[in-house]
Amino acid sequence: MKEIKAYVHSTHISAVITAIKDSPAWGGAAGAKRHNLATYIVKGSLVPMDRSERHYSMDIGDEVVNEYKLELICEDTEVDALVDAIIAAARTGQSVAGWVTVTDLVRAVPIH
Repeated sequence: MKEIKAYVHSTHISAVITAIKDSPAWGGAAGAKRHNLATYIVKGSLVPMDRSERHYSMDIGDEVVNEYKLELICEDTEVDALVDAIIAAARTGQSVAGWVTVTDLVRAVPIH
């Protein structure tokens, strides 16, 4: 099993989630497979797309961008399709519009 993490602009998170759920790796619109998808609002250092994304953090003492961190657990065979869906939907035209990482999971056990 793998864990995919992605950091994307807040303006693209809806499109990213839709792309993931429409992916054959997710099971398409029927959602035939089971996955664990979580999103978090985080303060990051992505380059702002426009002035509305710029914020100043008193805690950090610097400019930050509100972005989303997405975490997804999936089977090894599903990684490429899900990463491709994330990248296509998160693309902004900037040289770096976010990051996607993939790590091995030693164990993932669903809670029933």
